[in-house]
Amino acid sequence: MSLFVGCAGWNLRKEFLDLFPRNGTHLQRYAVRLNCVEINSSFYRSHRKKTYERWGASTPADFQFSVKMPKLITHVGRLVNVERETQQFVDEVSGLGSKLGPILIQLPPSVECDLSNVERFFRALRQLIETPIVCEPRHLSWFAPKAEGLMTEYSIGRVAADPSIVPGAAAPGACMQMCYFRWHGSPRMYYSPYDELALGKLAKLVSTTASEAQDVWCIFDNTALGAALSNAIALTDIHLPATELDIRRCR
Repeated sequence: MSLFVGCAGWNLRKEFLDLFPRNGTHLQRYAVRLNCVEINSSFYRSHRKKTYERWGASTPADFQFSVKMPKLITHVGRLVNVERETQQFVDEVSGLGSKLGPILIQLPPSVECDLSNVERFFRALRQLIETPIVCEPRHLSWFAPKAEGLMTEYSIGRVAADPSIVPGAAAPGACMQMCYFRWHGSPRMYYSPYDELALGKLAKLVSTTASEAQDVWCIFDNTALGAALSNAIALTDIHLPATELDIRRCR
């Protein structure tokens, strides 16, 4: 099993700079301490393939990127008639080469699991890309057995999210080859840091999941005040070593 711990983005707030080397770009300095990052900016705007190539080239050999699918596909198009946008996105992220980890599909709470439309989208996506895919649905219909079966059929894992806004969302599901924990901050999403008790709980969840997953990702999205950085480092350096897992490191 490979374990990846990181943040949603690599911005280094000044109060946390002492945790990282002084030289290099923010991404280069970030990648010395953490072994993965989730690219969130791709949700809002397109990035050129050359940009992804530059990001990949500036990080260590075993560093990995997950990339969030554009909102034009997930929120505007709602997974329907988005072939052109999906093709463009796949072409762009191919610039990461071997450093491309999972594609993250985050869906708005209003998107139900229409099995016909969803299968059509998953099938088209799988024809374009073989990289791992994880989905963070936020409508209860995605947690029904048929939806779980459809995601499993196309080797798509369901994100384990905190806070979980629907029952079952806190645990990973569907395809368990890759398990992706995405912690947004609680009680205030995107802002609140996690305390030692919460991080210890996450470490236990990771340890339990490791027995059936090939790869486990833990991404902290509580980035508004920089808490993600300290939480990710604490999970890696303090809590996970106690689980005796083989943590894949950058250096």
